[in-house]
Amino acid sequence: MTTHIALLRGINVGGKNIIKMADLRECLLSTGFNDVQTYIQSGNVILNSDIQNRDTLLDEIQTTLRNTFDYHNPVVLIRYNELERIIADAPSGFGEDQENFKYDVLYLKTPLTAPEAIDEIPVKENVDHAWEGPDVIYYRRTAEHLTKSMLNKLPSKPVYQQMTIRNWRTTNKIFEIAKDCPI
Repeated sequence: MTTHIALLRGINVGGKNIIKMADLRECLLSTGFNDVQTYIQSGNVILNSDIQNRDTLLDEIQTTLRNTFDYHNPVVLIRYNELERIIADAPSGFGEDQENFKYDVLYLKTPLTAPEAIDEIPVKENVDHAWEGPDVIYYRRTAEHLTKSMLNKLPSKPVYQQMTIRNWRTTNKIFEIAKDCPI
């Protein structure tokens, strides 16, 4: 068995794709996944599976969500060791100054890669900064100029359809939960 993190895009946002996390957990458990846990209401799922092929596992999750909840948005699927690498490879100091900056991780859905996505990620000089990571884009915004950040322009870009965003605290919390999974 391998621990995976499924990041659902657009769950419980603006009255759309309303899925209770308890229902999501039960649905995935009944499908045959093990040790299913969720974190907050935004579609963060930690689960164990013996399905080793990522495409097969992703298809199983997406089919289950579509059939059970009529959910059609992309799901980003990563393994625990990949999340560990994402945290370890963050830019120096990333996430350390929560008072002056907001930190986000843009998780890319395969086959989209960070080198392909980075040019499509809008940044405003002296407000935003974006770095390529291992299948992610790290994004930092100044808290003082948050309303000037270009991150709110990202949904208008086609590349947005192939990613989901989590803040740095959520990323680390998911990692801590996954670290405690039995497998």
